[in-house]
Amino acid sequence: MRTQLILIAATSAIVAAPALAADRAKAAIDCKATPDALVYDCIIKLTNARTTAPVEQATVAVGADMPSMPMAHNVRPVIAKATGTPGEYRARLELEMFGDWAVRLKIAGAKGVICVDTFERGGKSMPMYEKVLALSLAEGGNPRAIVMSDAARLRTGDLRWSDFLSDDNQFVAVPCSPDDPINVLFSSGTTGEPKAIPFDHTCAVKCALDGHWLQDLHPGDVVAWPTSLGWMMGPWLIFAALMNRGTVALHHDVAHDRGFGQFVQDARVNMLGVVPSLVRRWRETRCMEGLDWSRVDAFSSTGECSNADDMRYLMNLAGGKPVIEYCGGTEIGGGFLSSTVVQPNVAAAFSTPALGGDVVILDDHGKPLEQGEGELFVVPPSIGLSRRLLNRSHDDVYFKDCPTLPDGRILRRHGDQFARLPGGYWRALGRADDTMNLGGIKVSSAEIERSLLGVPGVKETAAIAVNPPGGGPSLLVIYAVVLPGTDAPQLLKSMQQSIRTNLNPLFKIHEVVPIDALPRTASQKVMRRELRAKYEAENRAN
Repeated sequence: MRTQLILIAATSAIVAAPALAADRAKAAIDCKATPDALVYDCIIKLTNARTTAPVEQATVAVGADMPSMPMAHNVRPVIAKATGTPGEYRARLELEMFGDWAVRLKIAGAKGVICVDTFERGGKSMPMYEKVLALSLAEGGNPRAIVMSDAARLRTGDLRWSDFLSDDNQFVAVPCSPDDPINVLFSSGTTGEPKAIPFDHTCAVKCALDGHWLQDLHPGDVVAWPTSLGWMMGPWLIFAALMNRGTVALHHDVAHDRGFGQFVQDARVNMLGVVPSLVRRWRETRCMEGLDWSRVDAFSSTGECSNADDMRYLMNLAGGKPVIEYCGGTEIGGGFLSSTVVQPNVAAAFSTPALGGDVVILDDHGKPLEQGEGELFVVPPSIGLSRRLLNRSHDDVYFKDCPTLPDGRILRRHGDQFARLPGGYWRALGRADDTMNLGGIKVSSAEIERSLLGVPGVKETAAIAVNPPGGGPSLLVIYAVVLPGTDAPQLLKSMQQSIRTNLNPLFKIHEVVPIDALPRTASQKVMRRELRAKYEAENRAN
């Protein structure tokens, strides 16, 4: 019997082991640091949970699981290999890629790197300064490092944080233009070089406005949102909490276990931010039940499409407190759609455009919709909207070929599909373009289709993401033009193996749909949106 198991690891610690197809397995993982920074050798031992017999001929994928930080870390899972000892597998896991850092430093023109020496995560030490040194060696450069530790032995030219600070204890404000950059954030970079998006001073104001009017932040509030500075919610947390004279609650470890819930209780958090995948984990493990979250006045959810049942479960963890759905993007500087504490709270639904902005949903003919499904466009201008990219044409990315309103204003592209519901509410349906969000990781249809090249019996494919019944994270569906006599069950297995080997073991195919020919435009572009509509219509009918 051949079985499959995916081990999900935060750095080197197992956090989940989904059930096997035939029986349950017990997994033990032991990871040890190698001489290379952030590279770990892992030994995984699998036994049958019922008989304790070793599990052989299993497919084991080891990856970094950080549901609280979608898109902040792009660590590719790896397939473990059998060692020859029954039930034992070995894998080498690289937690981050130096190339990603190097590209971002180069695009932004960074003069140096501020880092800690080491930090603890999941019970393991993460040597960040070593990573900076390895980065400079790998790229042949010498970015100056400012290290927030007095214990580290520094390379020549690097500085300790205490030496970097000025001796002058008087604060002198520096006048700035509204469009002067504060920081630079990067898109996921699903194809080619990631977009470099400057956050300017208007973005800080936008975050603070949203935090007050949407998440209802007030002076003295304690705000927690598991995130990182690589995702826009990191800067958002700083600006929204501190500009509203609140306190940021920082947890030093992972957010998917009870330790984080205890922290929320002890810190008396008033507004707790989440991503839907994190809530689903809490619901599956029930790890947050029985805690005192009575000080939580509201939750807020962003990053993925929400599932209504998951969000109702989250509300009940704090005695029925509302979940503020919040949708926007790095290039928005915050949100364009939200719910609020002064309107009836509907799980997994938005109730209003963000203050100071507006959106419109267009049907396939470019006509505005009062109800129904279509692509959402942002109506400019609005505070916080990006006005330039460091490495790409801003107009080409956000305005080229966009429709116009009757008054002549050109709409701004964002790429999300939404439904306009009765009663003035909206629901997120996922991406409208050829990018999909699978478990918080953005990936393009083209990348998935390229990973399927060479699968026996397949002539061509089209990958789409669809919404599960009741909403929630997207499901991956593959439409395939196949040769006569191709076995359908074997086709799904072969495609899954191809994606596992060539792209990402954690991307799971929901269904493979054979089709005679892919729908195409006059210019021979595959009409994935038509396939998505066809699939969802057929499933509604069934």
